[in-house]
Amino acid sequence: MADFDSLFARWRPRTVSQLASIALACLGFVASAAVHADNAAPASVTPIDNSGIHIKTTTLSAPPATGGTAATRVPPAVNATPGQVVVSGKVPDEATRTAVLTRLRDTYGAANIVDQIEVGSVATPPNWSTNVQKLIGPQLKQISKGQLKIDGTQIDVKGEVGNEAQRQQIASDMANALNPTYTIRNGLHVSASEQGVLDSTLANRTIAFETGSATLTPQGRAILDQLAAVIAKMPNNSFEIIGHTDNSGSRASNIALSQARADAVKGYLVTKGIAPQSMTTMGAGPDQPIASNDTDEGRARNRRIEFRVGK
Repeated sequence: MADFDSLFARWRPRTVSQLASIALACLGFVASAAVHADNAAPASVTPIDNSGIHIKTTTLSAPPATGGTAATRVPPAVNATPGQVVVSGKVPDEATRTAVLTRLRDTYGAANIVDQIEVGSVATPPNWSTNVQKLIGPQLKQISKGQLKIDGTQIDVKGEVGNEAQRQQIASDMANALNPTYTIRNGLHVSASEQGVLDSTLANRTIAFETGSATLTPQGRAILDQLAAVIAKMPNNSFEIIGHTDNSGSRASNIALSQARADAVKGYLVTKGIAPQSMTTMGAGPDQPIASNDTDEGRARNRRIEFRVGK
């Protein structure tokens, strides 16, 4: 998973009655441990983008106000620096503030936490502090470029995750940690990683060579033309080109052939403007099959060129 770029959310006061809220702003982190529900029924999860499936939706009723809005602790403003976690918002008492800060320091390290929490008269649902602490933990490190806002019983989580299963699991874990009075708005989406972009461009197609040689076929060159256009948009990356064969013939000759084919692919990409120093090659021969060599179809799948994106 890539390093966390930002986890950012702002607390917004209600004009009539304020709810207790916590917002995290993290720079330099990628923002889940197993958690357990506090009763048999979990919170509801509502996707708020077009990338997921409705898990469960319910109407949220805001808790009643319990007092005025004057703050008794207002921390000074700070400028966040990369690698720090800034926590802001308003909580009802010093005990809640301390509990939240302790949880954050346990998760990210005490030196990385910048305290911007206000203490004042705000409404709190039952066991609010305990529920907030359930949401602050290692699960946040799976999210990049994200936001987390806990406003009363409304949880908003946004950002990028590595895959669809992770997107749904994070929201599900959060829901299972909380009771039905909480609603989670799942705005997570699957990131389009550079490796993923390259893989989708190749789309399981075979870069073909003339039989028994390292000469690219016209079809193989056409695929590489498309890959070159994608690689050109990743100028700060390095790429490993790995040649593979089936197990027909001797291992030594297959390794030599796979190396020659990887070198041929690199050479062709250089003619398309890709910097040679950004690419390395390796011939793996028959040593890394992805299918059985007992069938023609399996052997065809094993004869392939693999691209790996580095940094």
